[in-house]
Amino acid sequence: MKEKNFYQILKERGFVEQVTNEKEVKKLFEKEKVTFYIGFDPTAPSLHIGHLLSLMTMAWAQKFGHLPIFLAGGGTGLIGDPSGKDKARPLMSFQTIKKNISLIKKQVSKILDFSQNQALLLNNADWLVKLNYIEFLRDFGVHFRVNRMLSHEGIKARLEKGLSFLEFNYQLLQAYDFWYQFKNYNCLVQMGGSDQWGNIVAGIELIKKLENKNAYGITFPLITTAEGKKMGKTEKGAIWLDKNLTSVFDYYQYWINVDDRDVKRFLFLFTFLPPEEIDKLANLKGNEIKKAKEILAFETTKIVHGEKMAREAKKSSQVLFGQKTAKREKVSLPTFFVSQSEIKKGILLSKLLFLAQLVKSSSEGKRLIIQGGAYLNRKRITDPNFIVKEEDFENSEILLRAGKKRYCLVKIEQKQ
Repeated sequence: MKEKNFYQILKERGFVEQVTNEKEVKKLFEKEKVTFYIGFDPTAPSLHIGHLLSLMTMAWAQKFGHLPIFLAGGGTGLIGDPSGKDKARPLMSFQTIKKNISLIKKQVSKILDFSQNQALLLNNADWLVKLNYIEFLRDFGVHFRVNRMLSHEGIKARLEKGLSFLEFNYQLLQAYDFWYQFKNYNCLVQMGGSDQWGNIVAGIELIKKLENKNAYGITFPLITTAEGKKMGKTEKGAIWLDKNLTSVFDYYQYWINVDDRDVKRFLFLFTFLPPEEIDKLANLKGNEIKKAKEILAFETTKIVHGEKMAREAKKSSQVLFGQKTAKREKVSLPTFFVSQSEIKKGILLSKLLFLAQLVKSSSEGKRLIIQGGAYLNRKRITDPNFIVKEEDFENSEILLRAGKKRYCLVKIEQKQ
């Protein structure tokens, strides 16, 4: 049986939404080495779960010997991509974008191997900010037709609510990005989310007009849960890949709490497990499906945070949910520190729940307490005016719980 190539793996595991000229793309990836790129706008100091599909694609590519380019949008980020957005993004400073890129690079280096140029991290500011506007319009703008640009779904959707000329230019710049990397890095393929289809096609057409050569595009599906919700959204907000924004424990818990119906699909998309193993796990029924969820949570946490932290998160989860017993100080949980002076005065439990980011406000904390969903050291508290005092702490810490699955360890800050 002929060995599968990289594109076939993507197709079989559910990564592909649309592709330009699938027959040629499949042949292309049978070659020894193909260079492709995926763009990331550095709008935050961390990537989130929504970016994980792209990162997994790049990691798979490395396994097959291809060269992924992680393109940080240091230039395009100054404008903001209107695709998939119902309003313009706030404009960001060059300094903020530069700082975000440096933080993201450290994060991505845990998933991709940048050593010996096995992957490249480029910043499109390096070529975009040098462009002369008049020359750009004459040399590149002449190849774009406004009526064609207006036909793209991302643009059409925004026209009804208002689209600035600044944002309208984004497609030209992204097309230029593809052409520039085609010329300088022999980059033949651009990949991205389904909302990027119009931008990708614009780049392919520009390359054809300027170079009379073929380039290709692949888009990924928008990942929603079985309930129809956008993946990665929780009561606490986005699930970040940075452990300082989303703790490793919370990251692990997100995966272990996914809907049973999503387990098989997520194992294919967010782990490197072979199909035969995934099929066995997907066939587990009843309470046994928890085993599959535990493997999903462990594998994806290992990819993003490393095996050691994945094991700690797994152990913490088992201790909290009664599968194992262990001393609390030996498990890893989201932790919040309070000052000794504040605890001596006493602090409302509703406020502490808010400070520990288990609820969105103190009033929501009160409602949770009244409804019986607040716990202090595993004991349910129903008094909305309950005050947490120093004597409630055991070895200078207490365990808070909101609902069934949200935990936080509160520790008294020790004076140095």
